[in-house]
Amino acid sequence: MQAFLIRWFITAFAVMLVAWMFPSLISYDTFGTLVGASLLLGIANAFIRPVLLLLSLPFIIVTMGLFIFVVNALLLLFVSSLVHPFHVNGFWEAFFASILISIVSLAFSSFFRASDGRMHLITHHERVKRARVRVIE
Repeated sequence: MQAFLIRWFITAFAVMLVAWMFPSLISYDTFGTLVGASLLLGIANAFIRPVLLLLSLPFIIVTMGLFIFVVNALLLLFVSSLVHPFHVNGFWEAFFASILISIVSLAFSSFFRASDGRMHLITHHERVKRARVRVIE
């Protein structure tokens, strides 16, 4: 639950920063709208995005991962259609906004430390599993 809250905070911060720096891409009426849209975006990223990534796996492989930005843009448009005071003007605006949100999220998530004191990018894993291997000499 704590990892989801951290991820949600990072997403909200990234969306707010992109909306502040590039108001032609994303706009919102109130701060509460931003919080609600980022919560819905976090829920969509947790539940809908893995299914979309699995279904679009051939396109992701052919484009060497760049199709993931298209999936992110579609999720951003989906959230924009559900939360009406949260505006994304079109597909290309959502595409460029998803790239910027991904960059800001990646940069901002690198500031959080794991329980072992090292910095890791935040993923869905609770802890890093150690491999039990035997070295043969």
